[in-house]
Formats: sequence, C-alpha cells, structure tokens
Amino acid sequence: MKENKFMQIYEELVENIKQKRWPPHTKLPSENELVVAYHTSRETIRKALNLLSQNGYIQKIKGKGSYVLEVSRFDFPISGLVSFKEMAEKLGHESRTVVEDFELIKPDSELCTQLNSTSRDSIWKVVRAREIDGEKIILDKDFFLQKKVPYLTREICEGSIYEYLEKEVGLSISFAKKEISVDEVTEDDERYLDLKDYTHIVVVRNYVYLNDASLFQYTESRHRLDKFRFVDFARRGI
Repeated sequence: MKENKFMQIYEELVENIKQKRWPPHTKLPSENELVVAYHTSRETIRKALNLLSQNGYIQKIKGKGSYVLEVSRFDFPISGLVSFKEMAEKLGHESRTVVEDFELIKPDSELCTQLNSTSRDSIWKVVRAREIDGEKIILDKDFFLQKKVPYLTREICEGSIYEYLEKEVGLSISFAKKEISVDEVTEDDERYLDLKDYTHIVVVRNYVYLNDASLFQYTESRHRLDKFRFVDFARRGI
C-alpha cells in the first residue's frame, strides 16, 4: 500500500484538475503544502508531480512551482496505427461510435487515385461519427478495397474494424502514410458532428498498407479544432 501512495495522490490530483478545482494556468499547491495535506514524504509528492508532468497535466517551472495545463484536448498520436477503440480505452472517457453510412460502392476518379484502384473495383465505404463524453467530435470516412476485405458488416463497423481484420480475417496491417491539413467544414461535418461555431476542421488523411506493402485502406479522419492535439515523438540524429 505504501508503495502505491504516490499513485493514489496522482489520481486524486488528476481528478481535481479534471473537475477544474484547479483551472488551467493556475498554480498547484507547493510541494511542502502537499506533503502536509497528504501526510507523506516529499519524495512521494515529487513522484506524483513527475507523473502529472509526464502525462501532460502540469508544467513544472524551476523556482516557480507547478502550473496546470489545458487538458480538454485529447492526445491523438500521429506515429503508429491506433484505432478509435484503443484510443478511447486509453483516454478513459465515455465513448460511442455511430455508423452514419455503410455501403459497397464503385469508386469515382478521386477515390481511385487515393486507393490506387480502378473503376471496376468494389469499395467498402464506412462513415462513422465518434462521440466522446456526449459530443460527436470526430468524423471518420473509411474506404476499404473489397478484394482485400471481402466481408464487412455494420455491426463490425460499430466496434473495431481493425480488431476484426487482424483477429478474424488475419490481415497484417503494417504502416500508414499520413497527411494533415485544416480544411473548411463540409455538409457532412455539419450534419454528423457537434461543431459549435467552428468553420474549419482538422483533417488527417491516412493511406494504410499491409505487410506486403499493398495499399488497402484510405481514411479521412475529421477532428473538431478545439478537442484534439496531435502528438509525435522525434529524436535528433547524432
């Protein structure tokens, strides 16, 4: 129990930040004040504060203390391939997927270009609104080559398509090329998302490849501006 003390303190501090007991940009109580409040050692408090800093809840400024960061945005990793279900579980927020459109189509010229397909190919079109904490803030438009994904249902799309493809179909999803832009909202964005007054939206275009380097999926993931920040890790080569 003693070893987990710092985690208990960390979780309580996180809850206080999420509940806006300490709003963004305000200063946390000092280490000494927290030591007294939690009847524990300075080392334990520092462990809890370091974890808060690592997870993006506070910024520690030398000689000044710890300040609360804005946490209403959700981290969406650019590197790697993470499904919405995996991301939502990691965030720990209430989430829901609503399938707005599901059909097998013939691609137009633009979609043929995006998927390196021909007009004779059949394409699964899946449009899903992603809801977090009661707000629809992501619109995913997925297109899969049927010759790579022979069978798909609305029920599968309501869950995790990647989980189905990897565990049941046996596909080996390998890597993706991603492009990010800020575009004007479309009629679909207005129809399916809770946009508030935003007139622009962040769009991440994904070109997803299998282990044999064949392209099998094109996705437009459309994010409300105020809710997401896109994160990556980079190391300078020496």
